[in-house]
Amino acid sequence: MRYHYSPDRKGLHPQDHLKHFKGILQADGYAGYGSLYQDGQVTEAACWAHARRKFYDLYATSKSPLAAEAIGRIGVLYAVEREIRGQRPEARLMVRQARSVAVLEALRAWLATTLVQVSAKSDLGGAIKYALVRWQALTLFSRDGRVEIDNNSAERSIRPVVLGRRNYMFAGSDAGGQRAAIIYSLIGTALLNAVEPYAYLRHVLERIADHPINRIDDLLPWNVQLAPVAERLAA
Repeated sequence: MRYHYSPDRKGLHPQDHLKHFKGILQADGYAGYGSLYQDGQVTEAACWAHARRKFYDLYATSKSPLAAEAIGRIGVLYAVEREIRGQRPEARLMVRQARSVAVLEALRAWLATTLVQVSAKSDLGGAIKYALVRWQALTLFSRDGRVEIDNNSAERSIRPVVLGRRNYMFAGSDAGGQRAAIIYSLIGTALLNAVEPYAYLRHVLERIADHPINRIDDLLPWNVQLAPVAERLAA
């Protein structure tokens, strides 16, 4: 896992960070990613959680039956995903083609029909347009088994940063921000490899001063032999 620091939200930062990347980028609708998709080297995969959230927020404030209808239809897609989570891409694609494609086609038709019945400037109209404009990217998961239905795993990984940002809004300097990103990357990678972060960092700090520079890979989380997180917590 890798975190990247940038001093602001300008689009040039993700463009520079991903300038050599080729593949699928699953993200929200942030405009700064737009130019990454233009040459075809990066394929956009949109996030259904972001699309659903617009309807959910609307329903929470107004109890709109149309918003509830949209949430229910999207929920059918998530029900399928719960059944196939963790399976191989080929197996997921087969199920999605058999069950999710028809749901998506019906949902698109319903969204298009509903849009002409409501004000385009309303919150509901905005939520519908958000989904329809990104339809190709939102439905990529139904054509490629490697793609998730949303990017919630990435959202969860930055949740501690988001929750605490008011307490540490300033890193002191750009160098401080870059060092913070390195620490977050090490901790996140340790967790992905089921290694308890505090034990991992202590292990590295106790050895790094005398460790050969040409064997630094030995200290990466997947090469360090420590008890798994669950075992350490139980102890």
